[in-house]
Amino acid sequence: MAGLAVSASPAPAPASFRPAAAASRFGPVAGPAANFRTRVCGLRCLIAAKLKFRKTLKRHGWQLRKNLEVRANDKVPDWLEATPLTENIMSRDVQLAYDSGGETSNTCPDTLDSSVIEQSSMHHKLNPSETHPPVLKEDPVLFDDPPESAAPLCIAVIGATGELAKNKVFPALFALYYSGFLPQNVGIFGYSRKTLTDEDLRSMIEANLTCRVDHHENCDEKLNEFLKRTYYIDAGYDNKDGMVKLNSRMSQIEGNCAANRIFYLAVPQEALLDVALSLADSAQTMQGWNRIIIEKPFGFTGLSSHRVTQSLLSRFEEEQIYRIDHLLGKDLIENLTVLRFSNLVFEPLWSRTYIRNVQVIFSEETAAEIQGRYFGNYGIIRDIVHSHILQTIALFAMEPPVSLDGEDIRDEKVKVLRSIRQVNLEDVVLGQLKDTSVKVDRYTKSLTPTYFAAAMYIDNSRWDGVPFLIKTGIGLMENRAEIRIQFRHVPGNIYRERFGHDIDLDTNELILRDQPEEAILLKVNNKVPGLGLQLDASELNLLYRDRYNVELPDSYEHLLLDVLDGDSHLFMRSDEVAAAWNVLTPLIHEIDQNRIAPELYEAGGRGPVNAYYLAAKHGIVKSVSPDCTTRGSGGGEMHVTPKVRKSLHGKEFDTASNRD
Repeated sequence: MAGLAVSASPAPAPASFRPAAAASRFGPVAGPAANFRTRVCGLRCLIAAKLKFRKTLKRHGWQLRKNLEVRANDKVPDWLEATPLTENIMSRDVQLAYDSGGETSNTCPDTLDSSVIEQSSMHHKLNPSETHPPVLKEDPVLFDDPPESAAPLCIAVIGATGELAKNKVFPALFALYYSGFLPQNVGIFGYSRKTLTDEDLRSMIEANLTCRVDHHENCDEKLNEFLKRTYYIDAGYDNKDGMVKLNSRMSQIEGNCAANRIFYLAVPQEALLDVALSLADSAQTMQGWNRIIIEKPFGFTGLSSHRVTQSLLSRFEEEQIYRIDHLLGKDLIENLTVLRFSNLVFEPLWSRTYIRNVQVIFSEETAAEIQGRYFGNYGIIRDIVHSHILQTIALFAMEPPVSLDGEDIRDEKVKVLRSIRQVNLEDVVLGQLKDTSVKVDRYTKSLTPTYFAAAMYIDNSRWDGVPFLIKTGIGLMENRAEIRIQFRHVPGNIYRERFGHDIDLDTNELILRDQPEEAILLKVNNKVPGLGLQLDASELNLLYRDRYNVELPDSYEHLLLDVLDGDSHLFMRSDEVAAAWNVLTPLIHEIDQNRIAPELYEAGGRGPVNAYYLAAKHGIVKSVSPDCTTRGSGGGEMHVTPKVRKSLHGKEFDTASNRD
């Protein structure tokens, strides 16, 4: 195996470096000198550390002369001379490479050996008796990162025949594979109790796969490659035996190399622990990392959630668990922190001093899942509010994290969740979609809400007194997902008289919208061109469809890629789950104890009428958009009529005002 040596004086070996440990981590490095291990970072070591230090290598631009000899007897070359500009960098990065062994241990040594030999063209015969090595005539070249064969990756979809797996998970995996985000040596495994073959699974997956609209090149070829890498495991009725089968099949694909595994648990909550614990005992790899993905809802009560968490943590480390909520994979959520922390025009305004209220709105037209998730007693509070809504509030209201590291962001989110004041029942509106089917009894006997509105307050110095109005429901007039930030009035506004009787209609607003179309809107007041002083409320808009000519990826693609990269900031940590339950558990208990009947609302409407009164109670006005519409609590639109205002010259003109 070829190796590298530094011709300058060797740096002392770091105190934390143990030759035996390094040898077991990176594989044996042969050399003629007894102290070779402490003086030389072998070629295998550097390439293995490549993934972690790619940017460092490129930033410093190592210029190395081609001084390697690959001898017939496969002995290690005597040295590799580095240019004087990089001698200190070499000795420092050798130490870093040794220290990074935990991150790079996934590289397959056998694959590395062959790839390095193929890539290395540095063949020159050396005279061992020479005091100084001869320098080849070639000009110094940049030590570019040689392509490596990444560690094998196996992804298992547990519950592969379910609707979630067929319609979301497998299509997202194919989109990542097609776009080059999955390694070439990936294996996709479907795991279920149904008796199927590999070909049956491939046919089922193929029926739901499509290529990206913006790049169709080699679609059929990529599709065939992906399907060839999919396999099916018949789990039977015992998950312990099933996981043994899964592990055996994965091992066949991986060979003897170090490998990584991802397990997507698309299973009902009642089957979660049996699957997860069997997986922990029988299907984890011992030579790489293991990550499991768990679907919401995360428990039925705070107590049941705590028991599930403790059981999972008894077999897995916290950093292995990824609790996924696909709604958090929307660009709206990711852009929330980008907009705030990277723009000076917004960051100083993000507090009670300038923000009057915040509205988090999420509504869906469809009611297809109502029989399962909602009237199965989970309801919209456990399904949507616990994860999506509270996570959105936490990301919106958190203090600036120390870094973009997932743990730093989650630390700040937990602080927000722990600061949310206990919600009073008087500040809550529950709604239930009217049944339009023949089976009326299914609904009349249930009090499970399908609509939820509440005013929440965060008791800390940044947000004290600012209401966060959340409104979410299904079966409403449109799909809407947005965050609306209403700012306070300008103190001593000299144009107050020009706004008419209701100054609230001209409140500045920032709107971050994901549906019905992706946009960032900023409502401002300005003068209409012309004589006189006519004021108008206008929107400065950034419509994604006009600005970016790309297709937005599905949220599952975004989150699965985060799992692959080990980015956990959009996934709930165990203490976040507990903190969210602490907010909702007293409220759920009070609703159940008092048997609060939800207000019925029509399908395709704006939701319960009481949601309007709740907003007014907390000083949240119905904002008027420049297109002469105002948004209702269910995300719908209400038309407005003209209203007379006076100019400075005493003339009258029309402008928009509100009409219920």
